[in-house]
Amino acid sequence: MKDVKSAARAAAFAAREAAHAKGQGQAAELLADFLAPHRGKVLSGYMPMRSEIDPLPAMAAHQGPVGVPVIPGRDQPLRFREWSPGCALVEGTFKALVPAEGAWLEPEVVIVPLLAFDGRGYRLGYGGGFYDRTLELLRARRPTLAVGFAFAAQEMAGVPIEPTDQRLDAVVTEQGVRLF
Repeated sequence: MKDVKSAARAAAFAAREAAHAKGQGQAAELLADFLAPHRGKVLSGYMPMRSEIDPLPAMAAHQGPVGVPVIPGRDQPLRFREWSPGCALVEGTFKALVPAEGAWLEPEVVIVPLLAFDGRGYRLGYGGGFYDRTLELLRARRPTLAVGFAFAAQEMAGVPIEPTDQRLDAVVTEQGVRLF
């Protein structure tokens, strides 16, 4: 399975790079519209890296607390630190920017970055298992909405999955919303 996922990741990176070069169009506005009914709920987004699609405008538009993921250590679930536009950021694990300070939050809605997704709602991540571990933990505590955010070109016929992989509830792309 490791080799299958590695090959899928290489293809997904290439597809995402090509899509990123074309721009994300109205994707952030579509994401903000999708999230609007969840105002007041704790939202987690992410700080985009490399060619990831940018959720920051949708995060800034959210009417409620917003956090971003912090990696506390290998094989651990993510933690989420409160974020707001313009807050002081520091470099965290894997060079991801995280708020320098702020409250720890437990999200009810999670915007999930990804390399690829499929029509069943599965996603291909970077291989650390952080989001799968985190979604499993959050969903054991209460209903948690997992929303993939990606370019439409990142869809693949079938993401290779393992028993620990968590399904997304929706994916938002520049072409619209897909529910699973």
